[in-house]
Amino acid sequence: MDGESSWINHCLDETVREFGEFDSFSELNDEGNTEATAVSVDLILPDDLLERILAYLPIASICRAGSVCKRWHEIVSSDRFLWNFSHVLTQKPWYFMFTSCDESTSYAYDPTLRKWYGFELPDIKPDCFIASSCGLVGFMDNDSRSELYVCNPITKRSKKLVEPPGSKFSDYSALAISVDRISHVYTITVVKSKQVPGNFFQWDIAIHIYDSETRMWTTPLTEVFGGWRGGDESVICDGVLYFLIYSTGNGAPENRHGLIAYNLSSCFSHSLLKRSFIPVPCPLTCGRLMNLKGKLVMVGGIGKQDRADIIKGIGIWLLNGREWQEIARMPHKYFQGFGEFDDVFASSGTDDLIYIQSYGAPALLVFDMNQKQWRWSLKCPVTKRFPLQLFSGFCFEPRLEIAP
Repeated sequence: MDGESSWINHCLDETVREFGEFDSFSELNDEGNTEATAVSVDLILPDDLLERILAYLPIASICRAGSVCKRWHEIVSSDRFLWNFSHVLTQKPWYFMFTSCDESTSYAYDPTLRKWYGFELPDIKPDCFIASSCGLVGFMDNDSRSELYVCNPITKRSKKLVEPPGSKFSDYSALAISVDRISHVYTITVVKSKQVPGNFFQWDIAIHIYDSETRMWTTPLTEVFGGWRGGDESVICDGVLYFLIYSTGNGAPENRHGLIAYNLSSCFSHSLLKRSFIPVPCPLTCGRLMNLKGKLVMVGGIGKQDRADIIKGIGIWLLNGREWQEIARMPHKYFQGFGEFDDVFASSGTDDLIYIQSYGAPALLVFDMNQKQWRWSLKCPVTKRFPLQLFSGFCFEPRLEIAP
């Protein structure tokens, strides 16, 4: 992930063969009915106007536009074009899907053009921790929980961060990232949970925060929880860190999950995390947290009333204050469309789109929060080759102007 080559340049090399020579427009002369001199639109438009036009294209189309000619290639690679691109409408989030087997190529889904693209992020491991925000994606290894990278998947620009403080081998860890859309400064949080030696009931939970401006980690809060432990699910929304906690078995089966909220601006606060506890809306088999336009949204597997560990459906909730508002439940025909559905699954989202994927198959379902509409993506090119093959993925905003 330490390569600095632009995905656009790589894409241009791959797609230039798809285009013939640029054909200029020709027209008939009304007087003599003879062909007039060919005039290229490319020669008529000044650079600044052409930049503005190209900036409104989907990213995949920008790649193809850059292979038309040298002038267009220079335009889409210029700093001024990136500035124009950053001020147009936000691109719909893509979904990156990868598998547990040793395949070199993974795939990214573009919901605007409804296409899959072969896409390579070579340092992604199936069990690594992943979080995304505003064009940047954070990765943390699952072995030591100390190697962190921040990457722009489109440009392939990446940066390795200094190791976070605390124990390298925590029992559970949760990664989150938040990028400021104006300054592009980003914050990364790692919530580590480790069992107190000799006491299964008590768990030590620590919050570590990285600031890209200072390039330093701080640990503003550590706290011992009784009967609850941290997990691998967290997200930052409007300056507040949310993470799920899990019962260690002393509570009722229907209360296996809970939510903790921590205001990142109140660094080194002595207030107890447990006071911010928010119950989940119903018995869950699993929960997936995401930031949709500054609001906390949770996609959860709904457990059966008598067997909370067995999934019977999937719901989507929005947090208003301390109360959950149900947004939608997956229709049964889509739930059945996944085939055999485990009690845990992959789900992530941003802007207005939520992606839901079973770990056991490459099928991908998309929910539009604005239109309240469910829709299958086009079939992913990756195929299941053996029964225990696992699939996972994450969504991210495709952006050109943001660098780690």
